[in-house]
Amino acid sequence: MKERLSLLAILLMVFTSCKKEPEQIVITSEEYHKSVDKVIEVMIHDIFSPPVASRIFAYPNIAAYEIIAKKNDHYKSLAGQVHDLTPIPDPKAGDSINFELAALVAHMDLSKKLIFSEDRIESFRDSLYSIWANKNETLFNASKAYGLEVANHIAAWMDKDNYKQTRTMPKFSVNSEEPSRWQPTPPAYMNGLEPHWSKIRPFAIDSADQFKPAPPPEFSMEEGSDFYKEVREVYEIGKDISSRGDESEEVAIAKFWDCNPYVSVTRGHLMFATKKITPGAHWIGITKIACRKDNADMAKTIYAYTKASIAIADGFISCWDEKYRSNLIRPETLINEHFDDSWEPILQTPPFPEYTSGHSVVSGAASTALTDVFGDNFAFDDDTEIPFGLPVRSFKSFKEAADEAAISRMYGGIHYRAAVEVGVTQGRDLGAFIVNKLDMTKG
Repeated sequence: MKERLSLLAILLMVFTSCKKEPEQIVITSEEYHKSVDKVIEVMIHDIFSPPVASRIFAYPNIAAYEIIAKKNDHYKSLAGQVHDLTPIPDPKAGDSINFELAALVAHMDLSKKLIFSEDRIESFRDSLYSIWANKNETLFNASKAYGLEVANHIAAWMDKDNYKQTRTMPKFSVNSEEPSRWQPTPPAYMNGLEPHWSKIRPFAIDSADQFKPAPPPEFSMEEGSDFYKEVREVYEIGKDISSRGDESEEVAIAKFWDCNPYVSVTRGHLMFATKKITPGAHWIGITKIACRKDNADMAKTIYAYTKASIAIADGFISCWDEKYRSNLIRPETLINEHFDDSWEPILQTPPFPEYTSGHSVVSGAASTALTDVFGDNFAFDDDTEIPFGLPVRSFKSFKEAADEAAISRMYGGIHYRAAVEVGVTQGRDLGAFIVNKLDMTKG
């Protein structure tokens, strides 16, 4: 009997000594960048319009930020600051939580709810879950449960932003009898995208029309009128750029900031799409570049993404409010009708009204938000477009990048000067309002 007890004791000691000790789970900003990159990859695959894409960025970043703000005394919750958001729940008493892990779980879970190809997010998520569970299963399970609880809290708030209702609203009705009104453009002649986007609940701005810009020049194709001069300017710029070939600096700038998620390409009787990032995704990419250059920790990284994504999302709401109010015809349509029926813009014209320029508004807003996070004269090398075969462009500041993004739309032949200049001001005014309104940091 004593021998049996001794043997059991020895076996118990061996089993105990072989049992793996729990490891610390360290979540870095690079893992958050990878999660954002995965979402962008899926968004490109699923082809989301620029306004819808901005919504996909905003909610998951806010979910992650709220978890970080719960732990980190340097950051303040957005509850009560953005419309209708209530405080997230506290962790369960007695649970040990890795807040960075929970933030990443919330980001992935909410992102999965917002895209179509859920399996692509799930595969990425499950690979991380396996690593974390293997290191410390108890800590992982508690942190995961909290992250999912917060994701559900944010999802319930998100579901009341009127997005679902806009899916059932009427398509945009084209009025071909009004010469100033937007008409579908070649080659796909698509319907106007997201005509009801102004009905989406904003995040920080008071209303969709809070930053309503001055109207565009009065429509007139009479030679010498202000509007005629704007149309003619786009035509002359396009001819000049085309005469100097694809190697010109203006072509390089136009293509770098194209960010058209659905470019229709025709080969004989076949039409297909080439997929790219949206303008919002480009600025999210710039946010990643800035975070890496700044050596931002996990908390600051999430803070930067959140502030930028709110500015981008509200920028689209503001811009789309004006687009379908002024409902202005694109340069390509008028140039083909009045000046040259064979003229083509450098870039493919996007399928929605002209005024104001979405790139200009969003770039103005995002650059203002990022300047608030990282400071003026923050120089960076923008490699966002490398996956699409375009070289790095360097900028001395976020403002300089926004200015180039705005003027690129004139070089591309898809916007008049007023849409660009008024648009970037509209975006900067909106961005400044968001920066001043949202009290996100302490000290």
